[in-house]
Amino acid sequence: MSELILTKIHFGNGLWEGKISNVPDTGAKPDIQVRYLDQLVEGVTVKEGSSGTEWDLKVPVPSHAVADGVHSFLIQDGATDTKLGNFTLVAGETATDNLLAEVELLRAELDMLKRAFRRHCLETT
Repeated sequence: MSELILTKIHFGNGLWEGKISNVPDTGAKPDIQVRYLDQLVEGVTVKEGSSGTEWDLKVPVPSHAVADGVHSFLIQDGATDTKLGNFTLVAGETATDNLLAEVELLRAELDMLKRAFRRHCLETT
């Protein structure tokens, strides 16, 4: 199976946009999941792009995520639980480095790994 590739296109007005490429040309829409605080983001749209192997992704940023602090969003292939990318919002007083953003991203990736491990344990027993 081919590995999906995510490319950022634009981020503005509360909407993150990207392009998913290298999708198998079966006509089936890729299962893309976006998580914030380990919860699925509502309103994510995936529409067919210019070819059968490209799809356009639009992620609306929830209003509760626009607040002081560091807020990370994890974009993954729901079929394989593979991380495709991420984006981070930093608002309010910011740290001199991106340490908080990195810790938040690590937490999101750890949650993804825990889900995959638990699913693996259930399937092998």
